[in-house]
Amino acid sequence: MRLVLVLDLAFEIFTWILIARFLLSWIPRVDYHHPVVRFIYRATDFVVRPFRGIIPPVGSIDFSPIIMFLVLRLGYSLVRRILVIFVLQWSLGG
Repeated sequence: MRLVLVLDLAFEIFTWILIARFLLSWIPRVDYHHPVVRFIYRATDFVVRPFRGIIPPVGSIDFSPIIMFLVLRLGYSLVRRILVIFVLQWSLGG
Protein backbone atom coordinates (compact mmCIF):
# COMPACT_ATOMS: atom_id res chain seq x y z
CA MET A 1 0.00 0.00 0.00
CA ARG A 2 3.03 2.27 0.32
CA LEU A 3 3.26 2.36 -3.47
CA VAL A 4 -0.30 3.67 -3.66
CA LEU A 5 0.46 6.35 -1.06
CA VAL A 6 3.60 7.42 -2.92
CA LEU A 7 1.65 7.64 -6.20
CA ASP A 8 -1.09 9.63 -4.45
CA LEU A 9 1.51 12.09 -3.18
CA ALA A 10 3.21 12.35 -6.59
CA PHE A 11 -0.13 12.95 -8.31
CA GLU A 12 -1.08 15.60 -5.78
CA ILE A 13 2.25 17.41 -6.22
CA PHE A 14 1.92 17.23 -10.00
CA THR A 15 -1.62 18.64 -9.77
CA TRP A 16 -0.34 21.63 -7.77
CA ILE A 17 2.45 22.20 -10.30
CA LEU A 18 -0.21 22.25 -13.05
CA ILE A 19 -2.25 24.74 -11.06
CA ALA A 20 0.86 26.91 -10.68
CA ARG A 21 1.37 26.79 -14.45
CA PHE A 22 -2.12 28.03 -15.16
CA LEU A 23 -1.92 30.73 -12.51
CA LEU A 24 1.34 31.91 -14.08
CA SER A 25 -0.44 32.23 -17.42
CA TRP A 26 -2.71 34.87 -15.89
CA ILE A 27 0.16 37.00 -14.58
CA PRO A 28 1.37 39.65 -17.01
CA ARG A 29 5.11 40.01 -17.60
CA VAL A 30 6.15 36.64 -16.15
CA ASP A 31 9.87 35.95 -16.56
CA TYR A 32 9.74 32.70 -18.53
CA HIS A 33 13.51 32.40 -18.21
CA HIS A 34 13.36 32.12 -14.41
CA PRO A 35 14.48 28.61 -13.35
CA VAL A 36 11.32 27.90 -11.33
CA VAL A 37 9.04 28.98 -14.15
CA ARG A 38 11.07 26.93 -16.66
CA PHE A 39 10.82 23.88 -14.36
CA ILE A 40 7.04 24.27 -14.05
CA TYR A 41 6.61 24.50 -17.81
CA ARG A 42 8.97 21.62 -18.59
CA ALA A 43 7.40 19.37 -15.96
CA THR A 44 3.87 19.92 -17.25
CA ASP A 45 4.23 20.51 -20.97
CA PHE A 46 3.79 16.83 -21.93
CA VAL A 47 0.33 16.85 -20.35
CA VAL A 48 -0.77 20.32 -21.39
CA ARG A 49 0.25 20.11 -25.07
CA PRO A 50 -2.30 17.45 -26.18
CA PHE A 51 -5.18 19.40 -24.61
CA ARG A 52 -4.27 22.79 -26.03
CA GLY A 53 -6.95 24.03 -28.39
CA ILE A 54 -9.54 21.30 -27.75
CA ILE A 55 -12.03 24.01 -26.89
CA PRO A 56 -11.40 27.38 -28.51
CA PRO A 57 -10.65 30.12 -25.98
CA VAL A 58 -13.52 32.39 -25.00
CA GLY A 59 -12.03 35.84 -24.99
CA SER A 60 -8.68 35.37 -23.26
CA ILE A 61 -9.81 32.37 -21.19
CA ASP A 62 -8.73 28.89 -22.31
CA PHE A 63 -11.05 26.17 -21.01
CA SER A 64 -8.86 23.29 -22.24
CA PRO A 65 -7.19 22.95 -18.80
CA ILE A 66 -10.57 22.06 -17.29
CA ILE A 67 -10.86 19.10 -19.67
CA MET A 68 -7.25 18.16 -18.92
CA PHE A 69 -7.86 18.16 -15.16
CA LEU A 70 -10.99 16.03 -15.56
CA VAL A 71 -9.19 13.49 -17.75
CA LEU A 72 -6.22 13.36 -15.37
CA ARG A 73 -8.42 12.91 -12.31
CA LEU A 74 -10.54 10.21 -13.91
CA GLY A 75 -7.50 8.44 -15.37
CA TYR A 76 -5.60 8.48 -12.10
CA SER A 77 -8.67 7.31 -10.20
CA LEU A 78 -8.96 4.31 -12.52
CA VAL A 79 -5.24 3.49 -12.31
CA ARG A 80 -5.33 3.82 -8.52
CA ARG A 81 -8.29 1.47 -8.17
CA ILE A 82 -6.63 -1.15 -10.36
CA LEU A 83 -3.39 -0.80 -8.41
CA VAL A 84 -5.17 -1.17 -5.06
CA ILE A 85 -6.90 -4.34 -6.31
CA PHE A 86 -3.57 -5.83 -7.43
CA VAL A 87 -1.88 -4.89 -4.15
CA LEU A 88 -4.70 -6.40 -2.10
CA GLN A 89 -4.70 -9.60 -4.16
CA TRP A 90 -0.92 -9.89 -3.89
CA SER A 91 -0.96 -9.30 -0.13
CA LEU A 92 -3.67 -11.93 0.34
CA GLY A 93 -1.61 -14.42 -1.67
CA GLY A 94 -4.11 -14.77 -4.47
